[in-house]
Amino acid sequence: MSAPARYSRSAIALHWITLLLIVVVYAAMEFKGLFPKDSPERAVMRMLHSSCGMTILALTVARLAVRLFSRPPAIVPPPAQWERISAGIMHAALYALLIALPLLAWFAISAMGGTAHVWGIPLPSLTAEDKALGKAVIGVHKLIANVGYALIGLHALAALKHHYLSRDDTLRRMLPFRA
Repeated sequence: MSAPARYSRSAIALHWITLLLIVVVYAAMEFKGLFPKDSPERAVMRMLHSSCGMTILALTVARLAVRLFSRPPAIVPPPAQWERISAGIMHAALYALLIALPLLAWFAISAMGGTAHVWGIPLPSLTAEDKALGKAVIGVHKLIANVGYALIGLHALAALKHHYLSRDDTLRRMLPFRA
């Protein structure tokens, strides 16, 4: 049997690096609460959260560029139409999440009168100070981040469903090694 068609090396690398950074972003937010306010450890968690989040934004732009110029490989055997449609919706939702969350955080920090940083580099403010608006945007950011848990979980479950139940090459196309 011939090897399955795979995503490009750049698409595969961007996918798995993004996943690693997502794990760091969510872990930093979850662990932040373990440390006292204004502690150096809590500051490190915030820095990791925001810097990795903004790095995800940059990687997502790169992922979209790669996707624009290279078609995903066909799935063998082809999935049902409802699966193709739901996969398209899921991918659109994940890309929207990966773009919206960092931009909302940057906007909220600006609205709260702060300066967003990426790996110690200050970013320009996106809006004038408006603490009420900043708090509202943080609320939206947190809501979308919680939805992210479900989207990421469903995405992983769908890949496992394709691999173990449908027995197609959906998962193997994106693995960083030949399976």
